Amino acid sequence: MFPLFKENIRIAFFSIKSQLLRTILTVMIIAIGITALVGILSAVAALENTISSDFASMGANTFNLQRYESQIRVNGGGRNGREKINPILGYREVKEFKDKYEFPQTNISISFTGTSSAEVKYENEKTDPEVTVLGINENYVSNSGLEVEKGRDLNFFDVENNNNVAILGADFKDGLFKNLNPIGKTISIRGAKFRVVGVLESKGSTFGNRQDLRVLIPIQIARSMFTAPDINYNISVKVDDKQLLEGAQEEAIITFRNIRGLSPIEENNFGITRSDDLINRIFSITKYLNIAAWVISIITIFGSSIALMNIMLVSVSERTREIGVRKALGAKKNTIATQFFMETLIIGQIGGLFGIIFGILIGFAVSSAAGFDFTTPWMAMIWATAITIVVAVLAGSYPAAKAAKQDPIESLRYE
Repeated sequence: MFPLFKENIRIAFFSIKSQLLRTILTVMIIAIGITALVGILSAVAALENTISSDFASMGANTFNLQRYESQIRVNGGGRNGREKINPILGYREVKEFKDKYEFPQTNISISFTGTSSAEVKYENEKTDPEVTVLGINENYVSNSGLEVEKGRDLNFFDVENNNNVAILGADFKDGLFKNLNPIGKTISIRGAKFRVVGVLESKGSTFGNRQDLRVLIPIQIARSMFTAPDINYNISVKVDDKQLLEGAQEEAIITFRNIRGLSPIEENNFGITRSDDLINRIFSITKYLNIAAWVISIITIFGSSIALMNIMLVSVSERTREIGVRKALGAKKNTIATQFFMETLIIGQIGGLFGIIFGILIGFAVSSAAGFDFTTPWMAMIWATAITIVVAVLAGSYPAAKAAKQDPIESLRYE
């Protein structure tokens, strides 16, 4: 049994080699479909992995009060249908919220971005003017899912006493300080001196945003340095017990509505989002990319299955005399059918293998260019392998059956 199977494989490879050009074209068609599937699924998986790692660290027990919801809201009830413009979250409002919000087991963080184009100096060294400076309170680091790698976090006394201290992003370790220990060193931002008390763990880059090139300073000092009008502040509330999250959100909405003096019939003029809600919304978008990958690949693979069936039917016609000779020498129908079926299966798997390799390379290239966290797309590879097997079975069954049914006498007469 095994020698016969081995012989069929040998004959299949010999036949494929003798029809090299047609085989290459068919393999390319199959590979294109699999490449589209694996490539898009790889890129989408990398995107989802990056989003999950960025937001999951914040935990499912954190929510934010901000100017807008994560989705753009349109005032459809107005005559002109203009986009609704919510007022910014001013410092007076966020400070009043922090003082009045008394839900148990919660920590409140308030922060704002002073600038995204600061220049940081240390002795005779300085950075490019692309550093983000944030004004924060003592709860910002923990509420944002950040970790201090060296030194310490800002504490209550740093914020209340307006101490000139700062926490640096991970990029400063190998940049401004050239592998020196930044802790205890003095940096300068817009002429103000700050003592470095901590360095954050690396968060990488997402969508071109360098999260490790930032400086965190006490919020009141930041307000004295960055005095642009209409600065928008952010509020983050972390609940120790996840079961209290819904109640904490409702209390936060009520508190902030009272601060803004909204009547019961007025809708919120601010947004409230949870980290897990944002992940779910983004994943609901990425599922359409997955559907697009499947549609594109199925259309291409359908064409490749037709091409594969066509090449095998042509092969059967061209090798009619060979089939007659083999039958005259005692080859059974199953043996002839297996020979042609093996050819189809081998061509399909070669196309699938090249498609998987090209798809992974494309997914990796897209992930690297966009700064995503690439992971090996095992599920996409499994689906691709299964699809190529199905294509080979469907495309090879009819030609194999046709070859097996050839009459040996008529086949020997074929010219």
